[in-house]
Amino acid sequence: MSGGMWAEKYRPQTLDDMVNQSEIISRLKNFVKDRNLPHLLFVGPAGVGKTTSILALARDLYGPAYRSYILELNASDERGINVIREKVKNFARTASIASQVSFKILVMDEADSLTNAAQHALRRTMEIYTRTCRFCLIGKYSEIIIDPIQSRCSIFRFAPLSERDMKGWIRSIAKKEGVSLIEEGLVAIYEAAQGDLRKATNLLQAAAATQKDEVDDIVIYSVLGRVSPGKVRELLNMGLKGEFMEARKILRTLLIDEGLAADDIIRMIYSEIMRLSIPERWKVKLSDTLGEIDYRLTQGARPEIQLSALVANLALAGEEMDR
Repeated sequence: MSGGMWAEKYRPQTLDDMVNQSEIISRLKNFVKDRNLPHLLFVGPAGVGKTTSILALARDLYGPAYRSYILELNASDERGINVIREKVKNFARTASIASQVSFKILVMDEADSLTNAAQHALRRTMEIYTRTCRFCLIGKYSEIIIDPIQSRCSIFRFAPLSERDMKGWIRSIAKKEGVSLIEEGLVAIYEAAQGDLRKATNLLQAAAATQKDEVDDIVIYSVLGRVSPGKVRELLNMGLKGEFMEARKILRTLLIDEGLAADDIIRMIYSEIMRLSIPERWKVKLSDTLGEIDYRLTQGARPEIQLSALVANLALAGEEMDR
């Protein structure tokens, strides 16, 4: 097993190496082929390839020395108007030297963190220095970016990776690193990552560092500081059978012995309810109950009492379903 951050070690280097996002990658390849591109706006959840895509495009466009022609900034750290007036403008105004491509690329990560004033200053900079610089703005939410900037960009919306692609990628890393990853562990990584490939890779590396003979779901949930969903399933089954006291005993184990936070338990229960083979109208009713209890907890209600009320609702639901 090698050292270093696996998320960086196995980051795709070219557009051909990218996983998923096939339609977006196809359009980016056309930009490389034409040696030209518009201003870009990449939006989508974390860990789905937004930053990796623009860096891969830059490598394909400029070659191995691509770092000389790009500037990466993180707007969550440098979000004020002075950054636009100084760093951005100074980089954008100078022409690309010793390159067949006439422009450089400025990558602004977490662009939706920019202040409103900074966004307006950026819009003007994008207009003035289009000949020498192209901008790639990256963020989670396009609606936070002002309309004048959106209208000047080609917008690419990145989706979470598919289950097949994510599992295939994690399997390949495990094989290269000599990690014995069994199916239960792979499923646990996929469910915990929720489409975030960077999180999945980091989770695999953390689990591999535990020196266990194999990485299974128990190892993964141990790394996450959570209990296996098996106990939550047991709680649900006991509740729906009407065995309130047994279900409450499991609940107290999760809350007190395992130290699990109430909102984590609610999140896991919700996930498991969606998987239950029960009529859809009961999923609706139980989801409504979960939402009400979740709200009460945000208002300072006692977790054990509220979650016991949830178990009671499960028991009542089970009774009605049996009628």
